[in-house]
Amino acid sequence: MTSDKTLIDCHVHLAALPDGDNGCYISPKMLKSPLFRFLFWKHGLSIDHPHEANAKYLDDLLVELRASQYVQQAVLLGMDGHYDSNGVLSLTDTDLLVSNDYVLKAAQAHPNELLAGVSINPQRRDAVEEVHRCADAGATLVKVLPNAQQFDPANPKYKPFYRALAERKLPFLSHVGYEFSLIGKDQSVGDPERLRVALDEGATVIAAHACSYGLILYEKFLPTLRDFVKNYPNFYADISALTLPNRFRMLLHLRHDPDVQKRLLFGTDYPLSVFHLPAWGRVGFGELRKMMQTKNRFDRQVEVCNGLQLGFRSLSELLPQPTLASR
Repeated sequence: MTSDKTLIDCHVHLAALPDGDNGCYISPKMLKSPLFRFLFWKHGLSIDHPHEANAKYLDDLLVELRASQYVQQAVLLGMDGHYDSNGVLSLTDTDLLVSNDYVLKAAQAHPNELLAGVSINPQRRDAVEEVHRCADAGATLVKVLPNAQQFDPANPKYKPFYRALAERKLPFLSHVGYEFSLIGKDQSVGDPERLRVALDEGATVIAAHACSYGLILYEKFLPTLRDFVKNYPNFYADISALTLPNRFRMLLHLRHDPDVQKRLLFGTDYPLSVFHLPAWGRVGFGELRKMMQTKNRFDRQVEVCNGLQLGFRSLSELLPQPTLASR
């Protein structure tokens, strides 16, 4: 827990409409989805004006980040696409693609506030080369969403990819549990047990959403989370989205688990909302009122977790010193 502006949010999404030269893509189905329409309406973004919408999204993020009392930097996350059996990008089966070049460019333009969280689907035939290219360009971590990108992290053919991540000291941040924001094709690959191969190959693995299942009723992955914490010193989990109604049961479990808390990293899942509901009846009224009055999503995530005595760390503790020296 902390009260200083020193945290890095390791889970912030960079949204981008394709503008002709940013390498991004959104499927027609995704453009019409209620969630996508709601997010663009909420942020006042126009689908018909991609350049302006992309600039406004980034500007709004920077304004909120700079206003945060606790969070100094955010890792912008890209989103790779689906690749066929030959490792070739298939836009037909891709709903969203936020290119690594776009992520790197945005982070390079604001080095004091933003870090690059590139996305590399290990199924792509140039996955290892892309690891090295992005590492050379200053990437901080690699993010994947197997449910939507349609690959199984446990596939042994990805071992060279995981070894490259370990060599370049790039943490591997993987979605865990059900996926709702994008169109999850195979929800079974959200099982954290499938991350064991990456851990065994020496990669630093960050399981998103603290391994919460995402279906409200129960937390089936809690034993795996505890097993990984016990047996893998290169395993971490982030606390992004843990205040959402479908995930906060995991938050309530972990507030009583100090061993797991030592491996938790701060994250929000921006631009998604941060809810104060988990704190109701569990903190004093004055503390709850402060959470309710806090509009900054970064700060509310800190305050809710602090109020529930959920310990966490900053991604900065995992990063090589040269990366921190540039802050």
